[in-house]
Amino acid sequence: MNDSYLNFVNSPLGARLARSLGLPKPEVLRRYRADAPEFDGIVAVGAGPSPQLLDAFADVVAHTGMTSVAHSGAGLWVPLANRHGLMTGRFEPAERTGGSQARVRALVFDASGIDASAQLDSLYRFFHDALRSLDACGRIVVLGRPPESRATPLAWTAQRALEGVTRSLGKEARRGIAANLIYVAQGAEAGIEATLRFFLSPRSAYVSGQVVRIGTAPFTPAPDFDWTRPLAGQRAVVTGAARGIGAAIANVLAAHGAHVIGIDIPSAGDALDTTMRQIGGTALAFDIGAPDTPAQIAAALDELGVDVFVHNAGITKDKTIAKMSEAAWRDVIDINLSAQERIDDALLEAGTLRNGGRIVSVSSISGIAGNVGQTHYAASKAGVIGRVQSMAPFLAQRHITINAVAPGFIETQMTAKMPLALREAGRRMNSMSQGGQPADVAQTVAWLAHPGSAGVTGQLVRVCGQSLIGA
Repeated sequence: MNDSYLNFVNSPLGARLARSLGLPKPEVLRRYRADAPEFDGIVAVGAGPSPQLLDAFADVVAHTGMTSVAHSGAGLWVPLANRHGLMTGRFEPAERTGGSQARVRALVFDASGIDASAQLDSLYRFFHDALRSLDACGRIVVLGRPPESRATPLAWTAQRALEGVTRSLGKEARRGIAANLIYVAQGAEAGIEATLRFFLSPRSAYVSGQVVRIGTAPFTPAPDFDWTRPLAGQRAVVTGAARGIGAAIANVLAAHGAHVIGIDIPSAGDALDTTMRQIGGTALAFDIGAPDTPAQIAAALDELGVDVFVHNAGITKDKTIAKMSEAAWRDVIDINLSAQERIDDALLEAGTLRNGGRIVSVSSISGIAGNVGQTHYAASKAGVIGRVQSMAPFLAQRHITINAVAPGFIETQMTAKMPLALREAGRRMNSMSQGGQPADVAQTVAWLAHPGSAGVTGQLVRVCGQSLIGA
C-alpha cells in the first residue's frame, strides 16, 4: 500500500513544507535491489580495549569489497587490515575536516573485550565522533560477547549494557539508520559473515534495535560458494504463499536459488499457482488446519526432502475476549500455532526435513506486547516464540535451526483495511516513522534460512523498524 505522507514529505514541495512547519520527514529507506551494489561505501571501525572480533570482521570486509577507515580508538585495525590486503585509512570526525571527508555507510564497533563498566567510555568516544558522519540509511553494528558467558559479574554487566547503547543509537540516529547488536560466542568467530552481511546491507532496511546471538555451529563455505545464491540446490517450503508476506518470502527464497514449494488453502489456488509459476516453484493446495494435512505434506515432500520450512500461514479474527466465540478462539490458536506443531512433528518423524535444515516461523509484535481484540492471536504468536525457544536445543542435535521473525506494521492488504488513525499510528510509532514492506520480512527470513546462519537458533528477530510498541 502507498504511504501518501512519506511520498509527499520526500517531494520537493513537501520537503520544504515539512521543514517550515517542523513536520517529521521519514527517510525513503534504501532497500535491496538486484541492479544496485549490495555493499559499497566506507565502513568506519571502532573498538574498545582488547577487541577480539576484528580479525573475523576483516574477512567480511575483504569479501564484500567495502573500504574501511579506523577511528583512533581502533589502533589495531590498520595493521590488521593491511595484513588482509584491505584498503584502509584513518577516520576523522566531521568537525575536524570541515565536512571534507566522505560520509560513511556503516559504523562497526568491536566491544567484545569490554569487561568493566568504565570501559564503556570507548563507545562514547567512537559514536560521539562518528555518528554525524554516517550517511542516511546507514548501518550501526556493535559486536560483543554473550553476557552470560563472561567470567565475572563485572564483565557480564558491561556486555549487557551494550543492548541499551545500541537500541538508543537506533532511536537517536533517525534518517533511516538501523542499529543492531551481535553477540558472538567464543569459538563462533568464523560464523559471523552471513549475519554481518545481512545487517550491513540494504536487506535489513526495516530491522533495527535487535540483539542476535551467534553460537558455535559448523559452516565452512566452499571456495566457489555463491553468496548471492546461498540456497542453490535447496528446497524450501512456505505456507500461506499465495499472496502478501508469504508470496514475498517465496520470491526472495527463489532469488536465493531455492526451489520453492508454496502451500495455501484450496480457495487460494489460483493466486498460489500464479505466484509459483512466476518463480518456477511448485504449488500444493492444503488446509493446514485439517487433521490429516501434516501427514499429507510429509508424504508430498518425502521423495526429495526439504531443507527450509517457513511457517507463514495465519489468520486473524479480532474481537475482545468478552465478545469472542469459543470457535473463533480455537480456530486462531489451531491455525497459527497448533498446526505448526503438528507439521513439524510429522516432518521430523518422517525425516523429511533434512539434517542441517532450517525452520522459520512468522510471529508478530502482538505476541510480545499484546493487542486489544487479539487475545487469541497474541497467545498464538507468543506461543510461536515459546516453541522456537524450547525446540532449539532438541533440534540442535540434528544441526537444524529454528527461529522466528516478528513483523510490526507491514504494508499489506490487511493493514490497508485498518481505520486511518490506527494505520497512521502503526506507521509512525517506530524509529523509521513508516511501515515496512513484505520484502523486509522476506529478506529476514532468507537470512535465517542461509547456510551461514547455522549458529543462529532459538531466537526472535523483530522486523518492525524498532517499534515503540513492546519495546
